[in-house]
Amino acid sequence: ANTISRPVRELTAATKAVAGGELGHQVPVRTKDEIGELAQSFNQMSADLAYSNQLRRQMTADIAHDLRTPLSVILGYSEALADGKLPGTPETFDAMYRQAQHLNRLIEDLRTLSLADAGQLTLVRRPVEPRGLLEHTALAYLPAAEAGGVSLVVEEVDAPLIPVDLDRILQVLGNLVSNALRHTPHGGQVSLSAAQENGYVLLRVRDTGPGIPVEDLPHIFERFYRGDKTREANGASGLGLAIARSLVEAHNGRITAENVSDGAQFVISLPVVGKVETL
Repeated sequence: ANTISRPVRELTAATKAVAGGELGHQVPVRTKDEIGELAQSFNQMSADLAYSNQLRRQMTADIAHDLRTPLSVILGYSEALADGKLPGTPETFDAMYRQAQHLNRLIEDLRTLSLADAGQLTLVRRPVEPRGLLEHTALAYLPAAEAGGVSLVVEEVDAPLIPVDLDRILQVLGNLVSNALRHTPHGGQVSLSAAQENGYVLLRVRDTGPGIPVEDLPHIFERFYRGDKTREANGASGLGLAIARSLVEAHNGRITAENVSDGAQFVISLPVVGKVETL
């Protein structure tokens, strides 16, 4: 009787502790039977709650930080202009406009994530050719690639139609290509390709940059993860990859990142269309 009652009492006390805000509280697993499995499940649940709470606190702090930076710049310029300490030159107004744009992008990114989290992100799907997706993306980022001395190419595409929201998937591909160009040195290459595998179309974005630090790989899709210490300087919101993952998952797909022999590679897996009508 004590063998059964003791772990039950411990679980009861632990449940009260978690309910009282002591997230992460653990109980000893004393047996390998059903009671032991229940204790293991409780420990996992408690650890997950603690981790989620930690992420929520960190995200709140990061949001406040990222909102404060452009607001501080805009307020500083506004006060200086109002006091007559700064002339109203085109350069001054351009700087304020850029900060306002950054602020607007951050707000839109947060809105997209909130809609995705709530399952209210509207997708307008239609069958799309993967080659067209990749060629459109390459064309959009060709000027940036040429400015950085990077070759941007679309490799062989052997894949069927996929049912996607064109704007959303282009947003994902654009984010990946933009990141790849930023981390690829002069003379390097960013390549786009697509292939079919096990009922999915794999869209690949590969670069010849330095790769992703091993310690950053498990976290790069987390919101506001600061693996790239230059993020604030280049104006990015730190939400691009988190949004990319949310958009791909909304399509019942998956996005992964890995280091390859000569750089880094992102792979978007999207389900193939079954029977489609001609557009």
